[in-house]
Amino acid sequence: MGETEVAQFLSNLANEGKVSASTQNQAASAIVFFYRMVLHRKMGWIEDVARAETPQRLPVVLTREEVKGVLRELHGMKRLVVTLLYGSGLRLNECLQLRVKDIFGRGEIRARRGKGGKDRVTMVPASLKDPLIRHLKDVRRQHANDVELGAGYVKLPDAFERKSPSASREWAWQYAFPATRTFQDRENRRRYRHHLHESAVQRAVKQAVRRASIAKHATCHTFRHSFATHLLEDGYDIRTVQELLGHSDVRSTMIYTHVLNRGGLGVRSPADRL
Repeated sequence: MGETEVAQFLSNLANEGKVSASTQNQAASAIVFFYRMVLHRKMGWIEDVARAETPQRLPVVLTREEVKGVLRELHGMKRLVVTLLYGSGLRLNECLQLRVKDIFGRGEIRARRGKGGKDRVTMVPASLKDPLIRHLKDVRRQHANDVELGAGYVKLPDAFERKSPSASREWAWQYAFPATRTFQDRENRRRYRHHLHESAVQRAVKQAVRRASIAKHATCHTFRHSFATHLLEDGYDIRTVQELLGHSDVRSTMIYTHVLNRGGLGVRSPADRL
C-alpha cells in the first residue's frame, strides 16, 4: 500500500469515523513513522485527504467568586502557584519553571522561554508580594540545608552548566517552586532538586474545583483565561492584555472579548431594562 491507500484511510477516519483533527494528525504521523523507520520506505506527500475539522471553542472562564472558591480549597505552595496563574496570567509550566532571579523586587516576573520560545514580563499581584517573600525565605533555608548535605544542585538550561558549572548551586538559579524531593543524577552522582511537578498542581486544582462545587471543566489553564477576561472586564486595553499574555497576534487575545459578561462589544441586553 502506498500514498493512495493511506490517503483513503485518513479520509475515512474523518468522514466515517468522525475523529478529531488531533486524532487524524496522530494517525498520519504514526503511519509516516512506520513507513520510514520500519519499512524503510519514504512516504511522499499525501494529497487529497479529507481533513477533520478543528472546532472553534470558547475558553472556560471562572467568575471572580468562583476563583475565590477554588483558592479557598488550596493551601501552601500550590495555592501560591494557582494564585500566580490567575494574578499574573502565567501558563502552568511558565510558573513552575520560574527561577529565583526571574522574580524582581519591583513587582515584576520575567517568564522565560514561554510558548514559541519567547520571554515576557508580567506583574506580581500586590497581594502576593508578602506571601511570595515569605515563601522564598523558606525555599532559601531549604536550599542552604541541601548544600550542607552535599546537594543543592539544579539543572541549568542548554549548555550553561558546562559554561558555568558553579551556577547550578547558586541561590539565584534555584527554582522558585521546588519539588519536595531531590534526585541523584546517574552520570555525575550529584543530588538535584527539580521544580514542583505539573501533575501535583493539576491534581490539586481538580480536587479544589470539585470541593468548591463548581460545575465547569476548570483546569490550571482556566485561571489564565480568567485573568485575561477579568482584565478586559475592568476596562484595560486589549493591547496591554496581549502583551501580558505574550500573544504574537492580537486576534488570539480577542477571543476573550466573546466571553465577557457584557458581550463582545459591551452591548447591554434589552432584557436588563425590563
